[in-house]
Amino acid sequence: MGANDLNLRTIRAIEEIAPEKWDACANPQNPAGDLRAKSADLPSDIDRLRFQESYNPFLSHRFLLALERSRSAVAKQGWAASHLLIEDGDGQLLACAPAYLKSHSMGEYVFDQTWADAYERAGGDYYPKLQVCVPFTPATGRRLLVADTPRANEARTTLIAGLQALRAQAGASSSHVTFPTQEDYDVLGANGWLKRSGKQFHFLNRGYADFEAFLAALASRKRKNIRKEREQALAAGLEVHMLTGDAISDEHWDAFFAFYMDTGSRKWGRPYLTRAFFTEVGRTMSERILLVMTKRAGRWIAGAINFIGDDALYGRNWGCIEEHPFLHFELCYYRAIDFALSRNMLRVEAGAQGEHKLARGYEPVETFSVHEFADARLSSAVEDFLRRERAHVEAEIEIYGEHVPFKKS
Repeated sequence: MGANDLNLRTIRAIEEIAPEKWDACANPQNPAGDLRAKSADLPSDIDRLRFQESYNPFLSHRFLLALERSRSAVAKQGWAASHLLIEDGDGQLLACAPAYLKSHSMGEYVFDQTWADAYERAGGDYYPKLQVCVPFTPATGRRLLVADTPRANEARTTLIAGLQALRAQAGASSSHVTFPTQEDYDVLGANGWLKRSGKQFHFLNRGYADFEAFLAALASRKRKNIRKEREQALAAGLEVHMLTGDAISDEHWDAFFAFYMDTGSRKWGRPYLTRAFFTEVGRTMSERILLVMTKRAGRWIAGAINFIGDDALYGRNWGCIEEHPFLHFELCYYRAIDFALSRNMLRVEAGAQGEHKLARGYEPVETFSVHEFADARLSSAVEDFLRRERAHVEAEIEIYGEHVPFKKS
């Protein structure tokens, strides 16, 4: 397959492409992942707080490699890598997409199980399907990874056509691009893909100098509630340690994995990430990790892991082996805000779901996915559903927006 001298191929493991080539497409403004110096000036346009392009740690070669090398996202677990590459005649990588042939719908955070059930009851085979995403990671980021070259538009067009060709070649029922940026969402929608909306709650830095400045912007009752929660969270003599880079040791990973497995098993039934995953990311990208760990009486009892972008902090997993009131809020939300403000970041993305985040200064934002189906009948049914769902999500975000905890001005 190709357009002019552009060649399309798939690889079955991310290690089949050189890291510097992949990263030049995935994070073209900062392919090496070096932490940028921050300006004191923050944008006033709220849309830039939500969607500004910057280094995304999840799209980096080393993060995707950790998922595969640790056996967390591999064919045996239902994630058969089929990463799509667009190269020119000289072998230069112009565009790529992290893609997987899936045998289930777990670990995606955009739920299509009802579509699968309906299609299979009608006699169709929903699986395999083609999933373009970062496994187990409901964080917005580019999915059409196009290098900054004079042929960028041509490469993007070829990549989109390549996804459809890959779906057909694999005999998959459908293609799904989850948590793309709005730019990718709009481009794929213009190419006939069905558009879906969702919501998350993000902390948006509106120019706060520090956590106290953020609190000062809240209504009095909400401000008092947060102060009380933070005080009660540590009332049992708990110590909080903010760890990044070389400060994170195997001791911390062993403890955190125990928390992750205990809490994940109770909440989800089967946690997705292996112990080897945390060793791998700790070895290869610890400077992009913030581990918030808590001790009581000399014993680690809870922790939360965050990944550090240039302009955003991404909260991912948390766990505990002791229950303490409001400790989850302290480690996952308040400490994340404090850290982001100390680095002048634009936002904190605290993961999927969670209406309780609203009262803690996190605001509703729209998230996206796009979908393409081989069967026109299934496509028509899903399109009708999505039209009604988008209206519902839009109304829901508007209602939540009326209940943010900030002072009325």
